Amino acid sequence: MTSPTIDPMTERLVRFQRPGTALPYLAGADEARVAALFGLDAAAYRALLDGFERQVLQAAETLLARPDFADAVDRLPLEDAPHVVALGESTTADRLSWFEILRHAVTLRRPAEAVRFTNLAVSGSTSTQALRQVPALAFQRPDLVLCMLGANDAEHPAPGAPTLVGLPETQRNLALLHDLARQRGPVRWTWLTPSAVDEPRVAEYPHFRRAGIAWANKDIDAIAEYLLDRPEPTVDTRFDTSAEDRYLDDGVHLAIAGQCEVAAAVVHAMAGAA
Repeated sequence: MTSPTIDPMTERLVRFQRPGTALPYLAGADEARVAALFGLDAAAYRALLDGFERQVLQAAETLLARPDFADAVDRLPLEDAPHVVALGESTTADRLSWFEILRHAVTLRRPAEAVRFTNLAVSGSTSTQALRQVPALAFQRPDLVLCMLGANDAEHPAPGAPTLVGLPETQRNLALLHDLARQRGPVRWTWLTPSAVDEPRVAEYPHFRRAGIAWANKDIDAIAEYLLDRPEPTVDTRFDTSAEDRYLDDGVHLAIAGQCEVAAAVVHAMAGAA
């Protein structure tokens, strides 16, 4: 019996949405209930999740075939960080994300250390909304937090409108997020800048055009420069946007090739700072 065909939009929703994280009351719900949110049965939903897991595992294996990357994974300062937690938006919530690639790379290369990885990223989250995750973050008792926020703050919700969250508010939110987390216990913290967007693709993407929303790299750059000036370590993920395979068709979300670049940047930056 052949599996039913899953339409691309449903597959994309499953890839980027984590209902149990975005809607905490669904945490622990059985897969049949979660699958129904996407109009799928449990078997089809599980097949999609397993497929994403195979892709991200393959991406990690491909990166580890590079001696420089494997060596950097070996040198990551994780001896005192058995629990690594990610905060972020869709770039991190993505089931093919840099964080999931990192999880597999560390597990494959350093299995004896049993480092745990918990992804608390919520697609669509602004830095303001991320402040509501402080209790959930504290509950996880992380040893290391990797935080990638700001891309949704830089969204222009209508033609000619200012960004969704103004730069001073973004700066306040990010600083407060860090400080509140540190107040609840010692935790190491590393920022990732929001990634650049492919502005021509953003302008041409029909769903963005219909909604009237847009992104501009000048706004992302302003957030990145703030993070790079902070005392905590920051990984710059603003790569050249010209590579054909780096983005999905919307110009905002990264394809798995772009996610691999972010994962490599994180690993090399953290290993270099060790």
